[in-house]
Amino acid sequence: MIISHEHRYVFVEVPRTGSSAISRELRERYGGVRVLTKHATYEEFARQASDDERRYFVFAGVRNPLDDMVSQYFKLKTHHRKAPGGREPSRGLYRRIQGSMSRYLERSDADFSTWFLRYKLLPYDSLASFSRKRFDHVIRFEQLSETFAAGLELIGLEASRPLPVHNPTSLRSSDFAGYYSPAAIRRARRVFGPYMRRWGYRFPVEWNLEPPSMLHEAEYIAVGLLRRAYWRIPLLGI
Repeated sequence: MIISHEHRYVFVEVPRTGSSAISRELRERYGGVRVLTKHATYEEFARQASDDERRYFVFAGVRNPLDDMVSQYFKLKTHHRKAPGGREPSRGLYRRIQGSMSRYLERSDADFSTWFLRYKLLPYDSLASFSRKRFDHVIRFEQLSETFAAGLELIGLEASRPLPVHNPTSLRSSDFAGYYSPAAIRRARRVFGPYMRRWGYRFPVEWNLEPPSMLHEAEYIAVGLLRRAYWRIPLLGI
C-alpha cells in the first residue's frame, strides 16, 4: 500500500492490476511512501489510520478476470511469486493454495484450461471488491496509463510521463480468450460472470454466453461473505 501525506492519497495494491508499476511511479514522482504490506487491504489501513487519513483520496486497480486468470497461470508456471516484486498476498491458506497450484504445474505441465478446470471452482473475486465503496477512483488495467493519469488529475496532480511497464508476465500471448477451451468457457460463466457484471466487463461476443444465473449470483454473494471474513481477521497463519 502506498500513501502520500503531502498529496493526501492512498493507493491500494490489488494483485495483477499493474500495481507494481503504479506504486513505483507514485514513490518516485508523486510523494508516495510504502505503508503496511504491499497487498494490504484498505480495511487494514483504516484500522490504524487517523481520522484525517481516512479522508484521503483512495484509488486501486481492477482487471478483466478472464485476462487476470491467464496471468495468474503463467506467473505460477514461471515461479513469478518467488521473484523480486512478484509477491502475492501472504496469508497462510492463500499461500498454501498458491503452492499447491505451483507444484501441480511443475509435475504436470498442464495447459491453462486443464489447470483452470481443476482449481477454479468457486466464484472469482479480487481484493478490490472488499473495499469498493471506499474507492474514489478505479484504475483499469486495460487502460492503465490513461486511467492512472485520470486518478492523478482528481488528486490535483498532472502525470509527468506515460506510466512505464513494470513486471510483465512472460511467455503468454496477449489474446487471453484463446486460452479457454469450450469446457473452460462454460465454467467461466459461473466463475467470472457475477464479478464481471459488477465491474462492467463483458465476455467475448463469440462465446455466446448467457448472463450469470440467480444461483451464480447467490453463490458469489455467499462465498464473498466468507472471503471478507477471512481477510478481515488478524493474521493467524491460517
